[in-house]
Amino acid sequence: MRDAYILEAIRTPTGKNGGALASVRSDELLAQTLSALADRTGIDPADVEDVVGGCVTQVGEQGCNVIRNAVLASGWPQEVPGTSVNRLCGSSQQAVNFAAMEVMSGAADLVVGCGTESMTRVPMGSDVGPFHPGLEDRYDLVPQGESSELMADKYGIERAAVDALAYESHRRATHAWEQGWFEREVIPVSLEDGNKVTRDEGPRADTSLEKISSLKPVFRPDGVTSAGSSSQISDGAAALLIGSKEKAEQLGLRPLARFVSFAAVGVNPTIMLEGPIPATRLALNKAGLELSDIDIFEVNEAFASVVCAWQKTLEVDAAKVNVNGGAIALGHPLGASGARLLVTLTHALQRQNARYGLSAMCIGFGQGTGTIIEAVNGS
Repeated sequence: MRDAYILEAIRTPTGKNGGALASVRSDELLAQTLSALADRTGIDPADVEDVVGGCVTQVGEQGCNVIRNAVLASGWPQEVPGTSVNRLCGSSQQAVNFAAMEVMSGAADLVVGCGTESMTRVPMGSDVGPFHPGLEDRYDLVPQGESSELMADKYGIERAAVDALAYESHRRATHAWEQGWFEREVIPVSLEDGNKVTRDEGPRADTSLEKISSLKPVFRPDGVTSAGSSSQISDGAAALLIGSKEKAEQLGLRPLARFVSFAAVGVNPTIMLEGPIPATRLALNKAGLELSDIDIFEVNEAFASVVCAWQKTLEVDAAKVNVNGGAIALGHPLGASGARLLVTLTHALQRQNARYGLSAMCIGFGQGTGTIIEAVNGS
């Protein structure tokens, strides 16, 4: 089986709920991202053989195969197909993995893996109807917020730990913007009024550990999770151009990273957020690597307790995890987040001249996804 390479990786700024991107449909967010991807790489969009994208709440403006709609809205040729993937919060990580698999299998030479979500315009949960009675008979179906508390219970995570991680997320994201580390990956989004959005809205330079620690728990009166240690409701899109080595050479593009392994796992739907732990282990096993081989980790900060439990269980150095901040600061536009993590991971590996990166995500109703990539530096 041949290798698949990341040839370019970009994302929009992440907008806050009701914020700077509120007027922009999610298919338009992705359409502008696809256009920027073609402009930056100089590819002819007609050469793209598939666009595989994630979106979670696929109703209304995000229904009717939103990824295909975004391809058409971008002005790309009608011959370029697109499909929408829903693995809840892991949707666009799974979409990127599927796109890479197309290239690795030889089914395609050039594919886009991506994701988009406007949680402002299409509220989370607006696609949810009554659950199958058999599910409710077998499992205690709790909200994700309660699952964040169950994670804290099971893994012995205290309030001080989640507050410290939340503060560090804002500190690192703010620092990354100050250092210009996001400039390579973030493309501007044009608004109808002629203005452009160029920067993530979520990171709070003025927050402090004291402020975050003063917030009341939101899911249990005596719980550990507050609004400050939860991911932000957000809008955004992200995309990666993925191709074979031969296609990269033909296009004159230098690969940024190579896909090494993929993982998808299922876990208990009640304590649903522990998927990153087995997903990390499975991805490492498939790659023949150890935790010590990984230079940078991106673990989605759906809730701080998730990352704290993952880090405590696997005994990973915090300095290697979410080095530019995570979803607590940057936001979590559901269907775009997995691709966003891989975009950020790709550029972080390049900047640090590091070798291996691993991304992992928790998923509602008990799943987890993982991806390992290897940087291609200086060649």
